[in-house]
Amino acid sequence: MPTTYEKAQELNLDPTIYGTFAEIGAGQETANWFFRASGSAGMVAKTISAYDMTMSDAIYGKCDRYVSRMRLRQMLDHEYGILVERLSPQRGKDTTFFSFCNTVRARGYLDTGECHGWLGLRFQLKPEEPPSDIFIHVRLLDQANADQMEALGVVGVNLIHAAFRHRSHLGQFVTSLAENLKPGRVEVDMLKFHGHGYSFFDNRLCSLALVEAGLTESAMFRADGEVVQSAEALYKRPILLLRGSFDPVSKLHVQMLEQARSVFASSLADGEQERTIELCEMTMANLLRGKAVDHVDFIDRCDALQALDKTVLVSRYPEFHRIAAYLSRSTDRPIGIVLSIGLLNELFKAKWSEDLAGGVLESFGRLFKNQVTLYVYPWKNRHTGELVDAESFVAPEGCRHLYRHFLETGKVRGVPVGDEELMKYTSRDIRSMIEKGDESWKQHVPEVAHRSAMHVHAAPAD
Repeated sequence: MPTTYEKAQELNLDPTIYGTFAEIGAGQETANWFFRASGSAGMVAKTISAYDMTMSDAIYGKCDRYVSRMRLRQMLDHEYGILVERLSPQRGKDTTFFSFCNTVRARGYLDTGECHGWLGLRFQLKPEEPPSDIFIHVRLLDQANADQMEALGVVGVNLIHAAFRHRSHLGQFVTSLAENLKPGRVEVDMLKFHGHGYSFFDNRLCSLALVEAGLTESAMFRADGEVVQSAEALYKRPILLLRGSFDPVSKLHVQMLEQARSVFASSLADGEQERTIELCEMTMANLLRGKAVDHVDFIDRCDALQALDKTVLVSRYPEFHRIAAYLSRSTDRPIGIVLSIGLLNELFKAKWSEDLAGGVLESFGRLFKNQVTLYVYPWKNRHTGELVDAESFVAPEGCRHLYRHFLETGKVRGVPVGDEELMKYTSRDIRSMIEKGDESWKQHVPEVAHRSAMHVHAAPAD
């Protein structure tokens, strides 16, 4: 693996690459690497850092949020436009132009807020071609300003190097973003490709790759397939989340959300119902086929959920208390987690709290730390016909008084049953029907999800 210095020097000495740097909020840390390496005159046309807001607005235009994707796009539009206008006549036939920009909030004096930034590259794949864009969002996890600035510069060099050296291999591109940094210094929670050469590229695979590589804990996609940065999408909004494998998504999944929605709404203030965001969440473990993630299967499940107008969340959080903490990081409004009786029973098992000194009690304490409520959907025994709901559920021995406390304090709330016929078959049963060619599976899967379900399970998995 080349060092950051070696990456910068290699690019400096490539006569076909030439461009500009504009960095706001944490010094000119990326450009500095190229100046430290020899041959920078062959790579750098200009660097700029407009720290003052009035100066920044005068150059790039006004913006509601200075550390945002909108501001980054304004910077790229301005800097790349000037670069091509001024230098294309002289060297456009032999040069792939680029503009690298970032806008960052690093640690300030007596500052305890979130430290993060947007980095972007607008570049040509070949001379005289229309430009392509790459955006990433990073969270700076170091506590000291100097360490954050150092990490930011390394990530910036990695992004530029990856764009010119690894753009045809997504896995290498993603893993290279954190090269030469120790784990835990940065989180890259957004990666998007746009423009020329990427019109048919599925950015959901980029986000999945970030989660697979451990560069972020989660990825989120809107119903229209647009990849979104979760902190922005969830900011101060009520959240209703359904966990599952959605393999395939069933009418029962839809019914669970619909029934829980009305109960959840009763906990909201006036006007908040319209702002509620509903999430269908899968953990990485749900996506494994053997030891690897099946990317086609992943896209098909996303397509099915998004056809139902659902926002999809993929996470590395098998424990409920961890997904609750993640959601609470972005909102101070109520959070509802919808689950089945089977998953409710799982929460009391010791394996989910083995790494916590306080065991099951600490696990539940973390889960309910903020405005989190569990919405429990009933289960029906297909053999006896017995219906088990939140009230009649019997917690494991030693936890029954604890569970009654959750019910009495409203931390656990029951959800009324809908169509009991939908409770007869699990996703596993439906999957088996599809694999056996039993057409009755279509009765249990929403019609808009039929195509995705058939594509995933046209033949038995290995």
